[in-house]
Amino acid sequence: MTIRILIADDQEMVRAGFRMILETQDDMTVVADVADGVAAVAKARELRPDVCLMDIRMPGLDGLEVTKQLAGPQVADPIKVVVVTTFDLDEYVHTALANGASGFLLKDAGPALLMEAVRAAHRGDALVSPQITVRLLKHFASPAKSTQDTSVELTERERDVVKAAARGLTNTEIGTELYLSLSTVKTHLAAIQAKIGARNRVEVAAWAWRTGMMND
Repeated sequence: MTIRILIADDQEMVRAGFRMILETQDDMTVVADVADGVAAVAKARELRPDVCLMDIRMPGLDGLEVTKQLAGPQVADPIKVVVVTTFDLDEYVHTALANGASGFLLKDAGPALLMEAVRAAHRGDALVSPQITVRLLKHFASPAKSTQDTSVELTERERDVVKAAARGLTNTEIGTELYLSLSTVKTHLAAIQAKIGARNRVEVAAWAWRTGMMND
């Protein structure tokens, strides 16, 4: 299956560069590229791409608001969004993920990580640049557990999966580390998400840090 991608960035050279990188792959095609947030929302809703690559600082609407409109908690049929930005700011990353982003990359992450982020989003994983994953999640960790958090009962294996996800591992890496098949990892994550009310594996990871599980 070919992954259909929309690129939103206000710099023409960035859009052209991403298109060139992605279209070298047999399983990817760029269906549109746009220069502002308003056009990004309109084109994404019109074309329904599999994955949107979204800059943050754009005219019209910024990428964080676009992400919320396309992938946020209130969206009935969300579109996968990977935020790609120059700015490694914690508040940007946190807001992007809270608004439903399926990944967060820095523009200097390199072609291989860009392609992996697209594939991860398409298959339902979420990828955040390794250099910011753990730092980000630790930054938003709470020293105290809430009543809601402590009421969640996870199996020992589910706890192992949560901790691995919180360290930034992909589903495939979790399976390798815990000697589980990919389908079993996905089954565990689905059960975990249902128990804690998370929408994706990034929210699972954030929950692990926030509740203090990573300090166990």
